[in-house]
Amino acid sequence: VQLQAFGGGLVQAGGSLRLSCAASGRTYSRNMMAWFRQLPGREREFVAGVSWGGGSTSYADSVKGRFTISRDNAKNTVYLQMDSLKPEDTAVYYCARGRTPVINTRKELIGDWGQGTQVTVSS
Repeated sequence: VQLQAFGGGLVQAGGSLRLSCAASGRTYSRNMMAWFRQLPGREREFVAGVSWGGGSTSYADSVKGRFTISRDNAKNTVYLQMDSLKPEDTAVYYCARGRTPVINTRKELIGDWGQGTQVTVSS
């Protein structure tokens, strides 16, 4: 499976961005999808996840109430709507496909990673 992420960029604090991730290849498997992010010199951290059917979502405490993850299985695409952005949200964001249908937050349980897209929030 190949994951292609789009939508990163530069935005002022308080602004919004929408990330998209399109999956191609063997996408018929039922897998959770997630977004992680990473700062230089830091561990990659979980941001948000959505179950295969889209009925369950999970968020890191730092983004709850500001970010919304969703998916469109007909288009093999997952989205991350990011509102009320803060400078501390600045990072490279990675789309991820888990090995199970249910949400997991551990990097070790991710089967496929996208290439990453830079999000920069200026103060």
